[in-house]
Amino acid sequence: MCPDDHSDNEKSEKTVTSRVLVVEDNPELRRLLNQGLDEEGFDVTMARDGREALSIAESSEPDLLVIDIGLPDSDGRDVCQALKSAGVEAPVLFLTARDSGADRVSGFSAGGDDYLTKPFVFAELVARLRALARRAPVTSKEEVGDLRLDPVRHVLTSGEQSAELTPTEFRLTGALMSRSGEVIRRREMIAAAWPSGAIVHDNTVDVYVRRLRKKIAEVKSETEIHTVHGVGYRLE
Repeated sequence: MCPDDHSDNEKSEKTVTSRVLVVEDNPELRRLLNQGLDEEGFDVTMARDGREALSIAESSEPDLLVIDIGLPDSDGRDVCQALKSAGVEAPVLFLTARDSGADRVSGFSAGGDDYLTKPFVFAELVARLRALARRAPVTSKEEVGDLRLDPVRHVLTSGEQSAELTPTEFRLTGALMSRSGEVIRRREMIAAAWPSGAIVHDNTVDVYVRRLRKKIAEVKSETEIHTVHGVGYRLE
C-alpha cells in the first residue's frame, strides 16, 4: 500500500461522533476548535456570530451546540433562546470568560446544558461534549396553541397577525413557551430575560407581562398568560 492510499484509508475509517455547531467570534480560537474537534471525530460547522448561527441552523441539524456568550452582534444566551425557539433541540455548552454563580444560572435559564470558562483545557471540552451527546435531547417549542414565536424576526404571530418584540420581551416569551402549561416563577423569568446582576423587581416583571398580554391580544391569539398569585405565570 502506498502512503497516499494509507492516508485516504485512515480518513475513510475516521468515525464521526456528532455534528457540532460552534458559535465563536475569535478567529484564532475558532480555528483551533475547528481543527481540534475535527481531529476528535466531530463533524464541525463554525459560525462567527448569532445571525450566522441562526442561518446555519435553518439548513442543518446539529447534534451539539458550543456558543460563546460574548458575541459581537448578540448575547450568546439570546442566540441559544432563539435556536431553541426555532426548534433546535441540541444540547448547548456555553463558553464564557465570566465564572460567577449568577452567570452560570443565567446561562442554564436560557437553555444551556453545560458551562465552560475561558481559558479551558481542550480535553475537558471534548469530554463534556461527549457527555452531552449521550443525553436525550430536550424538546423545545416555537408554537403554543395558535401562537408562534419567530426567532429570526423577533415577532409573535398568530394567523396573519404579527407583533414585534423587544429583546427582553422575546426572552420572556421564549421562557414561557418553552415550558407552556407550567408555572414559571418570577425569579426564573428574571434569570432568563435580564443580564446577570441586573436589579429587577417583581413589579418590573409584571409590567413586561402586561406588555406581552397586549401583544398577544394584538395578534388575536387565543393563547393566554395566566397569573398564579404569589408564584409566577403560566402560558397556555
